[in-house]
Amino acid sequence: MNHASHFWELILGTIIALLPLINPLAAAPTFLAITEGITETRRNQQLRAACFYMVGILVSFLIGGTFIMGFFGISIPGLRIAGGLLVAGIGSGMLMTAPRDPAHSQREHEAARAKRDIAFSPLAMPMLSGPGSIAVTLGFTSLAAHWLDYVAIILGIVLVAIITYATLRLSGKIVLVIGLNGMNALTKVMGFLILCVGIQFVVNGVLGIATDPALIKSIRDAVLQH
Repeated sequence: MNHASHFWELILGTIIALLPLINPLAAAPTFLAITEGITETRRNQQLRAACFYMVGILVSFLIGGTFIMGFFGISIPGLRIAGGLLVAGIGSGMLMTAPRDPAHSQREHEAARAKRDIAFSPLAMPMLSGPGSIAVTLGFTSLAAHWLDYVAIILGIVLVAIITYATLRLSGKIVLVIGLNGMNALTKVMGFLILCVGIQFVVNGVLGIATDPALIKSIRDAVLQH
C-alpha cells in the first residue's frame, strides 16, 4: 500500500512541479503568434511533435541525471539548491517583469515563422522544456530509488505533455475567453507557485547538507576535541 501511494504521489508531484513551469495557458498567445499563417492541420502536427520532443528531452535528463551528476561530481543537495535557485529566479521574473514589448515579441515570432519546422525549436525547447523544467526533472533523480519511481515520474511527464497538448490545441478559444489581462494575471499566479517550488528545492538541499551524517560526525569530532 505504501509503495502504491508513493507511486501516485510521484505522478502527482511531477505534474504539480512541471505544469506551472511549462504554463501552457500563458504560452497560448505566443503559440498562436508563432504558428500564424499555417493551416490548422499543420499547426496540430507541429504541436504534437513538440509535445513528443518535450517528453523525450525531459525523460532523457531524468534517466541520464545520475550519470550527469556522477560525471561532474554533483551531490544531490547541491543539485537541489542549484535547481531551486534557477526555478526561483524564473518565478521571480514572472512576478516582477512587466508585459513584454510587442515589437520585440513580433520580431521573435517572425523569426520563428521563417523556420520550416518549429516543433523542436522554439516550441519544444525552450518554450515547453526550458532550463527550469530540465532543472526540476534532474531534481526528481534524487527521489527515484526504484525503477517503478522512474516509471511514475515518466508517467507524470507524459500526463503534463497531454495536458499541454490539449490546452494549446484550444489556445485560440482560451485567449478569446481569458483575454490578455487574464493571461498576465495568470502568469503572476504561476510565477508565485514556481517561486515557492524553487524555494522549497533550496530548503530541501540545505536540510540535506545539514543532516548529512559525515558533516554531523565531523562537527561532533571537532566539538569533542575542544
